[in-house]
Amino acid sequence: MSDDHTHVQEFFTARAADWDARFPDDGPAYDAAVARLGLRAGDRVLDAGCGTGRALPPLRAAVGPAGLVVGADLTLAMLQAAVRAGRDREGRLLIADVAALPFRSRSLDAVFAAGLIAHLPQPGENLRELARVVRAGGTLALFHPIGRAALAARQGRRITPDDLRAEPRLGPLLVGAGWRLTSYVDEEARFLALAVREN
Repeated sequence: MSDDHTHVQEFFTARAADWDARFPDDGPAYDAAVARLGLRAGDRVLDAGCGTGRALPPLRAAVGPAGLVVGADLTLAMLQAAVRAGRDREGRLLIADVAALPFRSRSLDAVFAAGLIAHLPQPGENLRELARVVRAGGTLALFHPIGRAALAARQGRRITPDDLRAEPRLGPLLVGAGWRLTSYVDEEARFLALAVREN
């Protein structure tokens, strides 16, 4: 396991137990972001870096009982918190690394990723791996329940031009990984970048 992976696991393991309690009002933002994915009944969707599984209930509601919902995370403690919250009833949970997903190529319709991009050790390659598992025309949502400026202020830092989530950086990064950016919103109450899997 790389040092990047160890750091991410340590960071989230230390915070897993009270993660949901720290952000109790994020539910509506998750619901709204999932709604923008355009999922249909029976679709197959991955919540990449699912954490405590807060996106799983709206994802399940969107794809219905015939759909497939999988939540994947690198940190066991986060998945255990998802189980304690009962979210394993909404989808399958698995320990997985976004650098090497255990899915066939083009087997999914969509990927939802909340707060993931800031923790990707190799963003271009990792976004390419997400593209590999999604069919042509499938969708990707990169989401955070607050915008970049609010998140930076919460973390005691400033936004810099090299921020991966800045539109001028994110658009080309996605294109290089097989996606096309179709919508970009960065406001106080949410960050949501939507992309479509190119052929």
